[in-house]
Amino acid sequence: MKLDRFDLDILHALQEDARISLNELSGKVGLTSSPCWARIKRMEEAGVIEGYSVRVNAASVGLADTVIVQVTLDSHSDEALFEFGRALEQIPEVMEAFLVSGDYDYYVRIAVADTRDYERLLRERLYKIPGIRHSKSSFVLRALKQSLLPLRR
Repeated sequence: MKLDRFDLDILHALQEDARISLNELSGKVGLTSSPCWARIKRMEEAGVIEGYSVRVNAASVGLADTVIVQVTLDSHSDEALFEFGRALEQIPEVMEAFLVSGDYDYYVRIAVADTRDYERLLRERLYKIPGIRHSKSSFVLRALKQSLLPLRR
């Protein structure tokens, strides 16, 4: 789908505040409500807009620590990669997982309450996934930047 300046402006405004009213959004991007709404629906149907969510402060719900886990698998077959990804989907604490190039196969971002909670997660869930050859964990000390997609408008 080809996006024009209006589409990108809409996406930028929705990334900043997905609860913005249609009237306010229309005013921000320089369109009337009907064409603005039509563009939103078109981008939703095309999969450009995947959904809407709420950013929750992790510490306020008891998940004060973030851990980045680098994982190397024994096998790189399609089946092994698929099964590992499927296993990660079953672990609620896994926030994101990326298949990457380089020394490790995956970077996995995990939200936990504390180090004891992470140790429990390792024993009960992560280390029970077949095919993990090596893992390395790093606790995030502070988030320096969390941003929106850099849309070029």
